[in-house]
Amino acid sequence: MDQRLLRETIQDTWRTDALASLSEFVSIPALSPAFDAWWASNGHLHAAVEHLRRWLVSRQLPGAVVDVVKLPGRTPLLLLEIPASGATTEDTVVLYGHLDKQPPAGEWSPGLDPWTPVVKDGRLYGRGAGDDGYAGYAASTALEALHRAGGKHARTVVLLETCEESGSPDLAAYLGHLRDRIGRVGLVVCLDVAGGDYERLWLATSLRGIAFLDLTVRVLDSGVHSGHSSGLVASSFRVVRQLLDRLEDSRTGEMLLPELSVVIPEDRLAEVRLAVAEGGLRPELPITEGVRTATDDPVELVLNNTWRTTLSVTGASGLPSLEDAGNVLRPFTGLKLSFRLPPTIDAEVALEAITRALTTDVPYGAKVEIGRPAGASGWNAPKLAPWLATTLDKVSVEVFGEPWRALGLGGTIPFLGLFAETYPDAQFVVTGPRGPGNNAHVPDEWLHLEQTERVTEAVARILHAHAGE
Repeated sequence: MDQRLLRETIQDTWRTDALASLSEFVSIPALSPAFDAWWASNGHLHAAVEHLRRWLVSRQLPGAVVDVVKLPGRTPLLLLEIPASGATTEDTVVLYGHLDKQPPAGEWSPGLDPWTPVVKDGRLYGRGAGDDGYAGYAASTALEALHRAGGKHARTVVLLETCEESGSPDLAAYLGHLRDRIGRVGLVVCLDVAGGDYERLWLATSLRGIAFLDLTVRVLDSGVHSGHSSGLVASSFRVVRQLLDRLEDSRTGEMLLPELSVVIPEDRLAEVRLAVAEGGLRPELPITEGVRTATDDPVELVLNNTWRTTLSVTGASGLPSLEDAGNVLRPFTGLKLSFRLPPTIDAEVALEAITRALTTDVPYGAKVEIGRPAGASGWNAPKLAPWLATTLDKVSVEVFGEPWRALGLGGTIPFLGLFAETYPDAQFVVTGPRGPGNNAHVPDEWLHLEQTERVTEAVARILHAHAGE
């Protein structure tokens, strides 16, 4: 393969056609169904799919088949199939991305707007540029560059869904529907994560799961003057505090239920220590002046965020605003509880344990209601095959000038667990050009254009290596 031509093709495509088309994609307000109940009639998701469909068709990849797949009542899915070129393996490669977007999420900086693309200082600003509009362009550009440079690739399926930001509720149905068409998968390349910096290739090797529920504790049928009732009936808030103390040590944040803890694998510990030692994995958070982090140990901070269960109270009911609060013993307190779970914990088992702890032998016989329980298990990457480990070592140094590094992610991406279950023998490359400060999900989202070129080249070379492994 002509590696110089490969790089030149990728750079030229990204700096011209791909950037122009991705900029147009930014202008489509393709909100995920969780944020647009009328998505089917509004048509923005379909417009995003059609925009990428036209792009893929226009690239004229040899033997390519581009289809929009629509199951009744579900969001559309865009599929690109390309036959193998010079490969010795009969496995299929799946390249994944998504086309749905988060809402604007507040005011953007002057001169910026969620639906108006702006290129400035090597970045493309706009909603969906980095999460995850670039993915379809990176996948097709990598394949196109391979063909021009004389490279190889196995049979490849590019799969772009439109409900990832809503938790991918339709993806399982599509993977089942397309099982025979996709075939036996040997490699999954996911383009939808962020790394620790913009200087090297980063691979995500684990993701936390999630469990959440509404907890409501009721002690009265209606509010009562606190002077008449306090001391006679326990406050609902005090009962809530006692119940939460069954789950978490409030001094340390440590979980008290054995179902919420795991032994952290040694290889993941080694990854964290190496990345931290090199100065990576430093979170950028708007911490209030004078506030300390949970620990001063940077390794423990990363492990807290990737391999330990954490509890966050993300909402409340039954509590009036400070301005409106009177001298009343409130009838109930409701809290939204969100648990981030270690990658290897079964979310259903965790939910059962949490529910049991909150509803058994409740103090004072208070009435406990559990509402809207749900969860999704995390993901832990399989051990790298020798060919992939060797390829990553070579490609990272030659493309980025730095060795690649791995990291766990504190968030939850349900489709990765689904892919791991559906394709148990596949290798996984979970990567992307996003990094610190990219603002996915919040105002001023942007995509680092030079890093996107490098990640695209890395993906192309990984596909080439896989074809001959």
